[in-house]
Amino acid sequence: MPEIEVAIVRIADEAFPGFVECRLIDAHGQEHTFVEKAPVVSAQEISAHSAFPVSGHVGCQIESELEDETGRVLLHVDTTQPYGIESISGQTKFDLLPGQVSR
Repeated sequence: MPEIEVAIVRIADEAFPGFVECRLIDAHGQEHTFVEKAPVVSAQEISAHSAFPVSGHVGCQIESELEDETGRVLLHVDTTQPYGIESISGQTKFDLLPGQVSR
């Protein structure tokens, strides 16, 4: 399953199972914030004592590969599959650089 690399920047809620705030900067330079269960985005145990940022991953599906007006290859991804993850603004589709997605 492809995964988007995100930066876990803080604990959002310590109540079990723990929720973390993750940040992603897309290929257009826009920042997106996700609040998700810590075990969904990282195999590491994350606590208030962790050294932030911590590397995390958001599962996704690659919908298409395209080229922008400057010739950069972009991946158009959707985070509704497999875990139904969306940004705090409700966005689930993002254009990313290939290096931001592990396959």
